Amino acid sequence: MLGSAWRKSSYSDTGNCLEAALRKTVRVRDTKNRRGGELTIPPAAWSALLRKLG
Repeated sequence: MLGSAWRKSSYSDTGNCLEAALRKTVRVRDTKNRRGGELTIPPAAWSALLRKLG
């Protein structure tokens, strides 16, 4: 999807991390396997996940 920048957490120094791209939906992919596909998550569900983890 063009126009969205992938972001990696500044806490991801172990190599076991995800990247997220924000647009109308949140897209998540594995940093080590960027061509392996991605998950598309509604923004409300992403926000709920972050609240649970935070």
